[in-house]
Amino acid sequence: MSRARLVLLLVFAFHVLAAAATPRDAALAHFQAKRYPEAREAFAQLAAAEARNAEARYYLGVLAARRGDPDEAIRQLEAATALDPKNSDYFAELGGAYGTAAGRAGVLAKLGLARRCQAALEQAVALNPDNLGARNGLISYYRAAPSFAGGGLSKAYEQAEEIRKRHPLMGATVLAQLYLAERRYDEAFALLEEVLRGAPDNYLALYSLGRTSAQTGLRLERGEQVLRRCLALAPGPGEPPHAAVHWRLGNLAEKRGQPAAARAAYEASLAADPGFTQARESLARLK
Repeated sequence: MSRARLVLLLVFAFHVLAAAATPRDAALAHFQAKRYPEAREAFAQLAAAEARNAEARYYLGVLAARRGDPDEAIRQLEAATALDPKNSDYFAELGGAYGTAAGRAGVLAKLGLARRCQAALEQAVALNPDNLGARNGLISYYRAAPSFAGGGLSKAYEQAEEIRKRHPLMGATVLAQLYLAERRYDEAFALLEEVLRGAPDNYLALYSLGRTSAQTGLRLERGEQVLRRCLALAPGPGEPPHAAVHWRLGNLAEKRGQPAAARAAYEASLAADPGFTQARESLARLK
């Protein structure tokens, strides 16, 4: 077979496969490739064509959250959960959107949004007790919320133990965060270092140690070392992406009084994921 004929056949096969792809497949492909504007348009078209398509609403909510629009995220995710009230992941994402909105809201609206955040996350766990992301979200909520809004460290520790039963390594990193919240810094570092002695390339433990360094301003050299090791590894499902690693490296550089290095790290974070809101906000603050 001639080279020209082979090329023609390959082009023809590509167009046949492209034509066979469903609108959902195309939308998911955009999302997975981080082509977020194209994904948003594709899912919007899907939602317009299929009024009861909960998945399209879910992804529109996720995309709205990524671009820093919690109001639109809530609108889409409320629709998704109404259409599919048994989907734990939809409620978990909705809880996160409520939490973001609560953080930005005025005093009068804050408590109502916080309560909705708690309810959505608890519903996610009730629907799927193994939804560790939702349990982790509840830990964040219980840590941040006052007792009259359902918060409390004892509740956070209960969730951490439930995570540890299901995923020992993740549970250890979560417990380290709770130690951090109580300023038990030595215990947090010791727990994570213990995990890494048994699993030196555990991505989540490496990231957690680097995050702890960035948040406390302690052991900065070690924090940078483990975060750079993260960049040589691939994150697993649900683990912080490389965009988050670059952002934390920027945090470390700021702690060291190195604004140029911090800027470069935040720009690297946005290059890895243009929708990474924390890096965008940190970069804007540097200017």
